[in-house]
Amino acid sequence: MAPAEPPKYLSQAVAGAFHDATEKRLLGKVREGPIPGHLAIIMDGNRRFAASHGLLIEEGHLRGKDKLEELLNWCLEVGIRVLTVYALSTENLERPPEELRTLMGLFRESFEKIAVDERVHRHHIRVRAIGNISVLPPEVQAAIRTAEEATKEYRDRLYNIAIAYGGREEIVQAIRAIARDVAGGKLAPDAIDSETVSGRLYTADLPDPDLIFRTSGEERISNFLLWQSAYAELYFADVMWPGLTKTDFLRAIRSYQNRQRRIGR
Repeated sequence: MAPAEPPKYLSQAVAGAFHDATEKRLLGKVREGPIPGHLAIIMDGNRRFAASHGLLIEEGHLRGKDKLEELLNWCLEVGIRVLTVYALSTENLERPPEELRTLMGLFRESFEKIAVDERVHRHHIRVRAIGNISVLPPEVQAAIRTAEEATKEYRDRLYNIAIAYGGREEIVQAIRAIARDVAGGKLAPDAIDSETVSGRLYTADLPDPDLIFRTSGEERISNFLLWQSAYAELYFADVMWPGLTKTDFLRAIRSYQNRQRRIGR
């Protein structure tokens, strides 16, 4: 006689307990190691997550927005001081109008919400958007200004949202700024070095990322922080952004900690 299968609820309880134990163990190990000072994340997979779960694309983007709320908590818990997330690329602006309307509505709502977010003010997080903000709808630009104004005095932690952002465009803008300075006699061509370029980027006052983490299984950085990522560690997770778990996040940090970082490059 075959043994009876355990009740389904019992199996789920055991799986949940195992997951919790794994997460707790990982968190303990992460806290013992070096924490990346600047974490950059390519949040990829909202649309594929929606398709695989029988959801509308709009629901996939909403789930992605909710996941970003969770991510901020995880970063605060482990002590990451600079977080930059890739929210919308310049290429994404070519998506269907209906999808863009949904995205812009979520962006407006998110920036308005973060301006009054208790976590932001308790932890003194400065919020900033980086990218070609001028191409965004006026209401999104206004929401960005609200969030930036509400947090402009904070310096303990930095939270950057790359929106309407393209790495190549950022570098081109920097080159144009340098060219204007040279033409105006403010800068000698022989004085141009890597710091000159870095100082003209959107991220001029930020440290370069230590770790770039991408979801969705794609293994490329897709025009994100091209100049700044020269010495960053890369980590790719085979999970869609809305499906990311805290365990996935902690494993990315552990992978970073287990690598031999050469400070002198």
